[in-house]
Amino acid sequence: MSDPSLPEPSASGRHDATTPASAPASATSAASATSATSATSASAYGPSQASAPAKIRILLADDHALVRRGVRLILDREPDLEVVAEAGDGAEAIDMARTHEADLAVLDIAMPRLTGLQAARELAALKPGLRILMLTMHDNEQYLFQALKSGACGYVLKSVADRDLVAACRAAMRDEPFLYPGAVTALIRNYLDRVRHGEETSDHILTPREEEVLKLVAEGHSSKEIAEILFISIKTVQRHRANLLQKLGLRDRLELTRYAIRAGLIEP
Repeated sequence: MSDPSLPEPSASGRHDATTPASAPASATSAASATSATSATSASAYGPSQASAPAKIRILLADDHALVRRGVRLILDREPDLEVVAEAGDGAEAIDMARTHEADLAVLDIAMPRLTGLQAARELAALKPGLRILMLTMHDNEQYLFQALKSGACGYVLKSVADRDLVAACRAAMRDEPFLYPGAVTALIRNYLDRVRHGEETSDHILTPREEEVLKLVAEGHSSKEIAEILFISIKTVQRHRANLLQKLGLRDRLELTRYAIRAGLIEP
């Protein structure tokens, strides 16, 4: 007598019990389709996972634990960003940089022991390849210029960190500066003030004559040819070349040519 608590075997069930070891064609086709799908999935997803770019490793420094937690939440939710170390002041940030491999440091400006600006200078010397972002509540031109001088490649306000910080991190890793709109305005105003007061800029460290000599050197002219073109002596040309190398910190004609291309004196 059958157990009433168990379901009665269906006709298909009885058929399956008596089916020979070889599976029906439909079952074989289904199995083949499943295998093909699995293989396709493996080939589709396996390589992309293996070749996925490494995450940007971030050192985060802020003397307020609550701020660090909030900033970490913003960063860690991004698939390409990861906070690998946290510090509560500038000195601790430097220690963390020695013991953790980081690609980017996000530093608060106002911190005990060492400020973010002081830490940035130390980190730039300690880890030349480390990118640095300043994260601050200070919308202040003085802090902005000090941050840039200290080696920072970006300046992000805490008030809009949820909007700007992720983009700033990615820009830093592309070697692109990131500044909020007010900072850009400040930089332009500062530049115009310097021009208005006749202050020399790095773009004009060469005299007009030196630029002429540089252009001709980069075009491949010999000292004798340059002397004839500019109606000066060969000795004067040689003196100008020596001054160019010294002023620009370069070593030879090749480096002078590269500089001339960057300066727009000749086309590459």
